[in-house]
Amino acid sequence: MPDRTSAAAPASSGVPFDIRRVMAALPHRFPMLLVDRVEELVVDEKIVATKAVTINEPFFAGHFPGRPIMPGVLIVEALAQAAGVLAVESLGLSGSGKLVYFMAIDGAKFRTPVEPGVLLSLEVEFVQKRTSVCKFAGRALVGGKLAAEANFTAMIADPPTD
Repeated sequence: MPDRTSAAAPASSGVPFDIRRVMAALPHRFPMLLVDRVEELVVDEKIVATKAVTINEPFFAGHFPGRPIMPGVLIVEALAQAAGVLAVESLGLSGSGKLVYFMAIDGAKFRTPVEPGVLLSLEVEFVQKRTSVCKFAGRALVGGKLAAEANFTAMIADPPTD
């Protein structure tokens, strides 16, 4: 485990995370799991993840028939899930049962439609990191072109009890 207290360069994940490691960090499952792979993770700083957008996504059946476009709210959700992986890995929460909950979304802007058949790159960085509340800035890109951006806040907490 990397020493996170040293003044050295931030720890990197080394190799990309495959879907199994993403699923170990997030509680989401099909059809709501929107992160397929982590390309880069720098602990306490940033994450670059990928969502393969395919025509098989259930939302494309109705959004929109004849012109399938990924709903903007799901693009923001994909960014939030990438942020969740970043938070879990940076705060050492893997296996703790803690969940990362949305608290606020600010400045969401959608620049270009996201259509089936693309790789959606999810770039998220910490704006502020605390043990119970974190702020993030995220950008979603297709082929290097900005598709969406948003700032958001999340709370780290225990899951609800029955």
